Parts: sequence; structure tokens; C-alpha cells
Amino acid sequence: MRYHIWTIGCQMNVADTQRLASELERLGHQAAADPDEADILVVNTCVVRQSAENKAYGRLNELAHVKAAQPDTIIGLMGCLVGVRDPLRLREKLPQVDVFLPPSDPQPMVDFLRNRALERDTRDHEAAARAARDDLQDSLDPGAIVLPAHERGTLISAHVPVVYGCSHACAYCIIPFRRGVEHSRPVGEIVEHVRSLGRQGVREITLLGQIVDRYGKDMPGGPTLAGLLRIVHAIAEEENIARIRFLTSHPNWMTPELLDTVAELPRVMPHIEVPVQAGNDEVLRSMKRGYTVAQYRELVQNIRARIPDVSIHCDIIVGFPGETADQFQDTYDLLADLKLDKVHLARYSPRPKTLSARTMPDDVPPDEKKHRHAALETLQAQVVAEINRRCLGQTVEVLVEDQHKGKWRGRTPQNKLVFFEDDSQDWRGRLAQVEITWTGPWSMQGRLPEEAAVRTRA
Repeated sequence: MRYHIWTIGCQMNVADTQRLASELERLGHQAAADPDEADILVVNTCVVRQSAENKAYGRLNELAHVKAAQPDTIIGLMGCLVGVRDPLRLREKLPQVDVFLPPSDPQPMVDFLRNRALERDTRDHEAAARAARDDLQDSLDPGAIVLPAHERGTLISAHVPVVYGCSHACAYCIIPFRRGVEHSRPVGEIVEHVRSLGRQGVREITLLGQIVDRYGKDMPGGPTLAGLLRIVHAIAEEENIARIRFLTSHPNWMTPELLDTVAELPRVMPHIEVPVQAGNDEVLRSMKRGYTVAQYRELVQNIRARIPDVSIHCDIIVGFPGETADQFQDTYDLLADLKLDKVHLARYSPRPKTLSARTMPDDVPPDEKKHRHAALETLQAQVVAEINRRCLGQTVEVLVEDQHKGKWRGRTPQNKLVFFEDDSQDWRGRLAQVEITWTGPWSMQGRLPEEAAVRTRA
């Protein structure tokens, strides 16, 4: 049987999709690029904003027609729309769905497929899959992740969850209700995951958590994120993984020890994602963020002092309940002053059961939210264009991911997108020294100097 997984949302959803795909292939199933060719269709959902939830329901409505026309098609619903609680509430609403999978848990689909009447066919698939995968599996530690066949040897950058769930409960955030309480993944599992990715050709890993810098807080005597980075760095050196990143952090847990670890370890990239969400203290209090604007400013200053050439990314929500024009101006002024490398912008939308949805009227008109969003987009384009312009004429290291419209595409240590041309060799997964010849706010163009060489690391 063939499967197709439709995924929207955060990097954690991408990691969850990869894990499900790996489990499906362990059962002998193969990926289908075209959903029309698939026997198993899975929708991996995000509900962090209403627009994402609407897209998920739109896709599920399409699959209702598929199920009516082809009753044997297996349809799975995965992710935050299901949540960690009993999915029975969804069964009457979504009769086309055969299997409900909570976030980060592929087991319900595995159990469903194993229990189907077509067990004989499944066993045949499993036997064929095992024969094809024996050589790879023998080289991996028990419990390691085996990439889906269509990604093996071509996937350059992969995500490794290290913290599941979240217990912080910001006023606007639905994640604690859908992904459950925060719990750190055991170090041994993470090590096996990272090592197996390296042995399958992955060159960059990103450690994931809703609040990744809280890693280990629920494991007495366990390592902090700084300690975990040192452990993973040692594995990266052994397995030829060139780069390590982590996201997303919370300002309250971004410690000097963590920053010094990033600065010290050469394979940990100078790239920090630390959301501020708003530039006004009253709005931050309403959001239940737990810090002030002055503290965030101090953190940014500290990051820049401790990590040379760092890039800092953040998140902003515009139109939070009660946000006045003056309060929004504070956010605008903060971004204009700090000049961060990237800002992920979102318009507030109330999410069920959150504090803001229960107690705060959604009183900023949609047109005003749109206006504020556009104003910050324009500002940030100017800021990043100015930052990137400093790279003109410089030679930067680029980890090449793939080709796009005839050009090689990759990223710098600061996660900036770079394109260059070269027909002489395959650069996928290699580190190239690229001289920057053009810069814009969202990407840069470059060329290989005559003396450019691929940097290799033992």
C-alpha cells in the first residue's frame, strides 16, 4: 500500500510526519507523492491559529468525498486538531476518518494497519521492507529512526524533538491544551535519533521544543539544554553532522550558560530564536509572558555580546485583545531599534479554552490587525535588507540543501538563504564557500571564488 501525509504547522509537525512515515515504511508501505495514488491518506494538523484550523477542515472535507468514492481508502487525522485527549468528540463530526492520532504518536495508525483484515498482505509488505532495510537497520542502535525511503540520502536538514508539550500557558496559546504538559525526551533516545540521522546522510539537525531551553527541567539530575548540546555535539563530530540548531526558546530560560555553550561549540550555529510577542509591558502582562520589554532588550544585548555574528529571530503577535495604537507603536519602535534578523508575524485569533478567549474580547478590528501586520512587514524588510547588505563582497559558508530553478540553494550559519550557480559538481549536503554578490531582504546571491573549496570536518 502507498501513503501520503499532508502536513501544515510548525517544525514539530514536520518531525511528527517524518516519524509516522518511518513507521509506515517499517510496515512495508511506500510513499506516494500524489495523494490520488495513495491508499493511506493522513492529515497532520495545526490549530495554533484559526486560519490553520480552517485549512485542516478544508482538506478533511475533500477527503470525505474521497472516502465516499473509495471506501477502502484509509484516512488518518493527526496532530493538534486531535490533541492529547480522547478523540471521541471528533468521531461524529468526522465520520470519514478511520484513525485519530494525537500529536507525536504514530502508534494508533500502526495498530490499525496491523489489525486490518488484510493481514496477509501486510505481512508480505513487512517482509519485503525488512529485506530492503536490513543493511541500514543493522548499522543503527536499537530504537533509532530510519528515514522514509524518499528522504534517505537526500534529506540534508532534519528536526529532532527534545521537549514535548508545554506547561507555560501563555494567555493566547492553545498548545498546552492540545499537546499536553511539558516532558523532556530521555537523553538516550535523543542520542540514538541524532546518530541514526547522521548515518543516513543528514548534515544539520535542529533540536525542537515548544520551550526548548526548558529541556531537562522535569528530569531531576538530568542535563540542561546546554548539557544536551554538548552531548549532541560529540555525536555530530562522530557522525559528520556539520550543524546543530535549536528552537524555540523563551526569554526567561535563556541562561548565560546556554549562550556561552553556543559560542563555544563550533557546530552549534550562531542563530537564536527567542520570541518577544509584543513591545509593550501591559500587553506582555496580559499575554502572561513573564518578562518586561526592558528584560528582553537586556537579553538581546547579552546574546550579541556573548555570541559573535549571531542572528536573532523572534515572534510578534499583532492585535492582541486590548492592544491600542500606542501599544502597537511600542512594538514597532522596539523592532526598529533592535534590528533583529527575522520576525515571524501573526495576527491574533482567539483559540478555544485559552485565557484570552475566555476572558478578553477580540476587540481589535480585522482591518486594523491587517494594517499593523503590514506595517511590521514593511519595517522588517527594510531592517533585514540593511543587515544583509553588510554581507556584500564577503565569503560565507553555505550548507547546500538542494537545487532551485537551476541554482544551488543553502543557508549560512545565521540561517540566511543563499543561491549560487555551479554546473561542475553536485553540492548537495556539502559546505561551500560563497562570495556574496547581491543581497535582498529575504535571500542573497553569490558565486564560488576560484579558490573556493569545500570545507570538511572530521
